[in-house]
Amino acid sequence: MAPEKLTKRVVDALKAPEPSQVGVKVREKFLWDRDLRGFGVQVMPSGLKSFVIQYRTPEGRNRRSVIGRYGLMTVEEARVLAHEKLVLVSKGTDPVAEEAIAAGQQTVAEVCDWYLAEAEAGRILGRRRRPIKASTLAMDKSRIEVHIKPLLGRKRVSSLKLGDIEAMQADIAAGKTSKPRVGGRGGATTGGDGVAARTISTLHSIFEHAARLGKIDINPAKGVRRLAGAPRDRRLSRSEIERLGKALGVAAEGGEHPRGLAAIRFLLLTGFRRMEGLGLQRAWLDEEEGAIHFPETKSGAQVRVIGTVAVDLLRNQPKTQSPFFFPADWGDGHFIGVVRVLDRICQKAGLADVTPHTLRHTFASVAGDLGFSELTIAALLGHSARGVTQRYVHIDEALRLAADRVAGEIVDILEIAGGLSRARKLQKNRVDESNRQSTVASYSDAS
Repeated sequence: MAPEKLTKRVVDALKAPEPSQVGVKVREKFLWDRDLRGFGVQVMPSGLKSFVIQYRTPEGRNRRSVIGRYGLMTVEEARVLAHEKLVLVSKGTDPVAEEAIAAGQQTVAEVCDWYLAEAEAGRILGRRRRPIKASTLAMDKSRIEVHIKPLLGRKRVSSLKLGDIEAMQADIAAGKTSKPRVGGRGGATTGGDGVAARTISTLHSIFEHAARLGKIDINPAKGVRRLAGAPRDRRLSRSEIERLGKALGVAAEGGEHPRGLAAIRFLLLTGFRRMEGLGLQRAWLDEEEGAIHFPETKSGAQVRVIGTVAVDLLRNQPKTQSPFFFPADWGDGHFIGVVRVLDRICQKAGLADVTPHTLRHTFASVAGDLGFSELTIAALLGHSARGVTQRYVHIDEALRLAADRVAGEIVDILEIAGGLSRARKLQKNRVDESNRQSTVASYSDAS
């Protein structure tokens, strides 16, 4: 409807909306004031008329709120109140949100939206007292939209009980919010204990930030009991690594995605997390040092040593305009389809329950089988440093030898069916000789 100045005569003349055809749901209609932008009247199908204001919050979200019912409030009274609230909006305030805070009427969805807006602006600090990373926010937003809002979004935070939160956890674990993958891209929404527990952790963290910054009085999730997820201890045995190697060779000859195959090998040879490997940029590789200089990881900026065979694998990736070693098939991002490629390879190899994390665990297990210490394995995997010694372990020559030894051992197993290439044999001999000399030197120093 075209805006016009709202008066008693104009509001009285407004008719309730009627359906344009049978079976169509009737929605309310609005008439906006010509003189005071954002002030209007809403007419429901029942004929009920209410004054409303509509505006954009400082975070850029549209908000519409009823300020009074016509009949209990005159047009001029509503205009004065609307003007006061819209003046606050012009000064960067969200009057509806402020009133909700004062009255303790904020919903879970509103607090979640506040958290995302504040975190995206860098005003909420996460671990290590630094702004929350974009990748973490993306995961938080996914859990909010997929699980938290559908189950608890409309509930008032002030009335929320631990039982409500733990009931949400049970519903997520049971698959109440699960959805299948739609189309050729994007993932399925799953349930399970792990997904449920991580969602509860996200909600607890959001409430903790909100309570600390005065958005809510207390954290209603404090004391919630999270489900214990099953430990992810799946690793590939030596024979399974051999089967994987054979399947990789067959898949390469059969036209499987070359970047997917290379990414699988790289993850297995380095123990990198899935997104660390796929998002690896060429500028981060120091070939002479045999290391990756990550500007940011789950544990902060890191230097991660990798084996010579892993460096060679990266060097052999086709050069493109992309900054990534494993670029996407289209667009400017990196390759993301490694899970589906791995599923197809494992199906050919007759391997079950194998994920990119399984490759990481297998790398660590091979390192353990070779006798390396927990400290060395933790450094190879990029676990967060727990002391001064571990923060400096990446510069130790012994760690470079360990990375070479573990990656070389895995390549030996992968290629055992076809025998090692002459170059691989020479490389293995060099590593073994270097290890022998290191052992002799250590023995001499001890003597």
